[in-house]
Amino acid sequence: MRITKIESLFCEKLPRLLLVRVHTDTGIIGLGETYDKVPGSLGALHGTIAPILLGNDPRNIDRLWNFCFDTILYHGYAGAELRALSAVEIALWDILGKSLDTPVYKLLGGAVRDRISTYNTCIGHPPYDDFHRFHNNAGELALEMQAEGIQGVKIWPFDKYSVRNLGHSIFSEEIEAGLEPVRSIRKAVGEHFRIGIECHFRFSRAAMEQICYALEPYNIYFIEEVLRAPNHQEIGRLSEKTRIPIVGSETLLSRWQMRDWIVSGASQIAMTDVAWTGGIGETKRLASLAETFGMPLVLHNAGGPISHAANLHVAANIPNLFEMETVRAFYRTYFKELTDIETQVVDGHLPLPGDRPGLGIELNPAIWERSDLRVQVSEGPGTAVGVKAMGDSWSRPDVRL
Repeated sequence: MRITKIESLFCEKLPRLLLVRVHTDTGIIGLGETYDKVPGSLGALHGTIAPILLGNDPRNIDRLWNFCFDTILYHGYAGAELRALSAVEIALWDILGKSLDTPVYKLLGGAVRDRISTYNTCIGHPPYDDFHRFHNNAGELALEMQAEGIQGVKIWPFDKYSVRNLGHSIFSEEIEAGLEPVRSIRKAVGEHFRIGIECHFRFSRAAMEQICYALEPYNIYFIEEVLRAPNHQEIGRLSEKTRIPIVGSETLLSRWQMRDWIVSGASQIAMTDVAWTGGIGETKRLASLAETFGMPLVLHNAGGPISHAANLHVAANIPNLFEMETVRAFYRTYFKELTDIETQVVDGHLPLPGDRPGLGIELNPAIWERSDLRVQVSEGPGTAVGVKAMGDSWSRPDVRL
């Protein structure tokens, strides 16, 4: 089996998403995805990643991943190149599963659970205006979600107060205003509804200590991205000041960046994103690393339907899953426009992926009729067929991209 073509699909009305199709000479097509900062990922995909994958056997996932990683290592791999590699790697697992008529999670070692715990991140997408609703009437929103089977949310009620002083201080009246959505949720649905607080590393440690202290009486499930991830020692000191578990960080990409965070004990809970950190295989490796330190892992999942499917397979398999993030405003709307995926939260959980081969997801044929669809293709013989390692890169100017 050989890779014959790598194709990207970008819909202008969904500017955060980059979908990928990897074609083979057997007719099997694998689906992948990354999201956010799409122009960079698009350039990295077709300018760097695709040329060195074309012509290779897509089933040699680890060999191809390592060769690609070796190629992008010198250029600051934890950015556009790694997001592009993540999308392709997900597609390679889809191809492998389809070629063996087996779901990806069974190739990873099978399911260790019979359902997947999830919380809802309150991003908005028409007609679900969950972002503004959690700011203005969080209790009503929580009641609605609870009735739908959702048992936990992630909100970020403090971010806007970081603008005044670039997050270096926060006034008491700003803390009180930020607490209002939390109070509203607790009043509406009680103590057992899970509340996670996202901070998007907008504040200094001094301000974060005040925020954490103010949140402690409200039985907060976790607090996420409290400080910029490279400051893991400062985050560890903050962890010692609060009884709220700290989560981080999807901005640390690959096991090499996550290693020091985990070893230092910066947070009680790790987090990563399958569409950013290198794909399915790297996410499983990172989960295993966290597991050796007794750390559970959150699967950050704020992208599209293909990365959602990939997350489901990883979530079914890894023993130390804490939660898998979901966004109802996405899976209730454009997921169905683009694919045949079905997503239903019952009693705070998602079902396992099922028995369809590969990722178990296919594109909706209607996607090809979209007026905003932009398709880019890389094809040809490839520049690194059969090459197993970069070695002396100056001896191979054709793959030094």
